[in-house]
Amino acid sequence: MVSILSSFESRLMKLENSIIPVHKQTENLQRLQENVEKTLSCLDHVISYYHVASDTEKIIREGPTGRLEEYLGSMAKIQKAVEYFQDNSPDSPELNKVKLLFERGKESLESEFRSLMTRHSKVVSPVLILDLISGEDDLEVQEEVPLEHLPESVLQDVIRISRWLVEYGRNQDFMNVYYQIRSSQLDRSIKGLKEHFRKSNSSSGVPYSPAVPNKRKDTPTKKPVKRPGTIRKAQNLLKQYSQHGLDGKKGGSNLIPLEGRDDMLDVETDAYIHCVSAFVKLAQSEYQLLMDVIPEHHQKKTFDSLIQDALDGLMLEGENIVAAARKAIIRHDFSAVLTVFPILRHLKQTKPEFDQVLQGTAASTKNKLPSLITSMETVGAKALEDFADNIKNDPDKEYNMPKDGTVHELTSNAILFLQQLLDFQETAGAMLASQVLGDTYNIPLDPRETSSSATSYSSEFSKRLLSTYICKVLGNLQLNLLSKSKVYEDPALSAIFLHNNYNYILKALEKSELIQLVAVTQKTAERSYREHIEQQIQTYQRSWLKVTDYIAEKNLPVFQPGVKLRDKERQVIKERFKGFNDGLEELCKIQKAWAIPDTEQRDKIRQAQKNIVKETYGAFLHRYGSVPFTKNPEKYIKYRVEQVGDMIDRLFDTSA
Repeated sequence: MVSILSSFESRLMKLENSIIPVHKQTENLQRLQENVEKTLSCLDHVISYYHVASDTEKIIREGPTGRLEEYLGSMAKIQKAVEYFQDNSPDSPELNKVKLLFERGKESLESEFRSLMTRHSKVVSPVLILDLISGEDDLEVQEEVPLEHLPESVLQDVIRISRWLVEYGRNQDFMNVYYQIRSSQLDRSIKGLKEHFRKSNSSSGVPYSPAVPNKRKDTPTKKPVKRPGTIRKAQNLLKQYSQHGLDGKKGGSNLIPLEGRDDMLDVETDAYIHCVSAFVKLAQSEYQLLMDVIPEHHQKKTFDSLIQDALDGLMLEGENIVAAARKAIIRHDFSAVLTVFPILRHLKQTKPEFDQVLQGTAASTKNKLPSLITSMETVGAKALEDFADNIKNDPDKEYNMPKDGTVHELTSNAILFLQQLLDFQETAGAMLASQVLGDTYNIPLDPRETSSSATSYSSEFSKRLLSTYICKVLGNLQLNLLSKSKVYEDPALSAIFLHNNYNYILKALEKSELIQLVAVTQKTAERSYREHIEQQIQTYQRSWLKVTDYIAEKNLPVFQPGVKLRDKERQVIKERFKGFNDGLEELCKIQKAWAIPDTEQRDKIRQAQKNIVKETYGAFLHRYGSVPFTKNPEKYIKYRVEQVGDMIDRLFDTSA
């Protein structure tokens, strides 16, 4: 057994010694085969780089239009070939070939980017913009639908190209292309809206979405855009006053009348205000689009460049409005200056949105709107001050005074101007406050009434400033009217003139909110005007004393009933009758041509005068009507008491 086992062990060792070398040789052969295969694979891979140029040249030459995915795949192959040759064979002619092909491909992608942006970037229609703006006030709108500046498929291509150019093209020129094209569209969209206002006004007078019989998809279905506050409200009030007898014939004034204001001025104002709102909305939309296309660290700078043309256009137009307002002030055309008020109010209301949109832009860009607001506040304050001075210094020209003593044009202009301020109380108050006019109006500046900003004041302080300003204008107007009234030679006509103007002012204050605004600083203004009116009525009534004095009891002769009158007594009675008749006829003839536009006041003054004269004449007639002081009584007793009343009833009536 031992011998058998030893033999078996010996044979196993011989077998192992013969197999192991074979195994090792086989392993070496397998390794050699693998190396050969790897080498062949590497050779195939290297050889493929030499074929890249020929394989992709046709695709690159034909461009990426319509097959962007395939084109970018070819560009990836070319880029890898460039990297290979740069690392392994920098002197190879193949490197130059693939480099040139890569540059050509990159240029084609840049060209495709420009082409896509140019072909598919469209101006936003005025109808769509107005729809977008009106959505702010439309409670039925649940969510804001973003504008589609580019079709979705085109947008995705643009995004892919931009990302490739940033990552592999090492190129930022496309950003300039992007902002130039989008800047042009933004600018043209806003200009198109402005032109839409002009055309709509000239054709239909409705500066909103055109009325199309068959509604298209782009026809707005929302409520019309609310028109900003203009000066029409006060003009309508003036018309109401006219219907109630408050407005009279205009006397002359060196102030250009406010009623004849050109409607085109309103259209230009509305157009500018809507263009400002449009800029904010469109700029917000442009930034959303830009975030998808432009790399994050370039977005603010590109956006800054993109909005410059449109923003500069708006600011330039705003400065032109300011310049026109300055010229209007020189001409004393304060109706034109009033266009600044709704614009300034809108700019201030829109400023938070402006600031949000311009967040991250250059300081010079951010400062453009505040600078325009400051310019408008300055010119507005100048207009307010100059208007007050013009009211004070309007010359007393005799040929410009109303012959019938009615309301002077200066009065109607002043009241109308003040009524405009009702819609812009905060704006006008801020104008005054911004120019530090507190000292001018003797209003102490309480630190609690100002915020940390030097140009921000509390509404109460601004309201007090505006109230004081209005009182100043009314005070200047009253002084000027007193001066003008002296032009009349007849004190009675002067009294009627002042009465009409004071009454017009009081009624205008009462029928608007001006009286509440005046009461902020002058509690007794209403009572004061009523006293002035009553004083002028009393002055007017004194003009009848020269008539009633003839027949007043104190000036009549005393005689005993039944006793024959002496010649002197008869002559005195004759003179009294004649004096009364002549005076009555003269006053009625003169005062019939005078005017009291307010029906209530006219009737009140007539009635009061009629009662006085009828009572005095009735007593005189009762006492001497039956006295035989003349052989021709009809020569002296020309009027019955009722006739005298009828004559007085025809006073202040040029049609009688």
